[in-house]
Amino acid sequence: SNHRAYGSFFRLYYPCQTTEKAERPDWVPCKEYFNGLTDFMNINRTLGEKIFNYLFGSFKIPASLDAPFKSNVKCPVVIFSHGLGAFRTLYSAICAELASHGFIVASVEHRDQSASATYYFREKTESEKANKKNWMYYRGLKHGEREFPLRNQQVKKRADECILALDKLIEINSGTPVQNVLQTQFDWTTLENSMDLCRIAVMGHSFGGATVIEALCKEVKFKCGVALDAWMNPLDDEIFPRVKQPIFFINSEKFQWAGNISRMKKLDSAVIQRKMITIRGTVHQSFPDFTFLTGNWIGKLMKLKGEIDPELALDLSNKATLAFLQRHLGLEKNFNQWDPLIDGQDDHLIQGTNVTFLQSAI
Repeated sequence: SNHRAYGSFFRLYYPCQTTEKAERPDWVPCKEYFNGLTDFMNINRTLGEKIFNYLFGSFKIPASLDAPFKSNVKCPVVIFSHGLGAFRTLYSAICAELASHGFIVASVEHRDQSASATYYFREKTESEKANKKNWMYYRGLKHGEREFPLRNQQVKKRADECILALDKLIEINSGTPVQNVLQTQFDWTTLENSMDLCRIAVMGHSFGGATVIEALCKEVKFKCGVALDAWMNPLDDEIFPRVKQPIFFINSEKFQWAGNISRMKKLDSAVIQRKMITIRGTVHQSFPDFTFLTGNWIGKLMKLKGEIDPELALDLSNKATLAFLQRHLGLEKNFNQWDPLIDGQDDHLIQGTNVTFLQSAI
């Protein structure tokens, strides 16, 4: 929405009718995103774009583009926040799975310069035939720059963008006409009164996990949060006691360290449910889609795959998430069959963490 950089930009996943000639959306929308990924990884742009395009350029996501909305009941809502160097389309396995279970999911693309690439439209002048894309690329640390001030500023903007995305969904649900500057055949009026706005959660990976905590602190409409392998560095310590909603930390085995876990443990509470599990054999990139799209040796070389089968890992994460969301959003579904996963009761899970940390650090 909006032509300006402070509009809201997200990919929306929702339950849909099956259609015979449904078009599948591109996984990566255009080459500028590959350019952004190569910049983020410090690879030569020309070479990097060719490699990424060769490896990933033809992938489509397993969903239907602009398919008619279908649901017999009002849908709970999830706002999803991506990690550092990612963008709105890279978590389609998680978002599509949630939508297939009856959620409406908005996967936000952040404009805080933490995405590999993103854009907004500059309004066209009278002589121009189309809106012009203004691209924004990832901003790394400058020489000698301290990381915390930048990341803290970004996490606050990211939380605001999650809240703005929710505000847009509330407008759509109320029947207020919204301006979508992307060309689409979707009939937005079909989403009027489609959402259960008493049942809203926020979810994210890595930097998006920190964004979950910040967003919970800023917006009480979010009833709970799920943080996937959260990177806690961007957060002010003073916000931890101000977060009143339940939180579920789902961690990988290989990414976490004592300082990061001790910050998660600052959110422990005797009265609010705060849960943590670790998935054995997983790495930090076991949550984005890349983990499914590379062969075994390239995946392990680039740390996109761990020792565990990636489908099993994400299945455990998704089922544990659904059980947690049912519990704290009060859903009348059958997701409680996976309640044991919330407490790490599976051979592939660890209750809490595999990391040793000092209690005195909390």
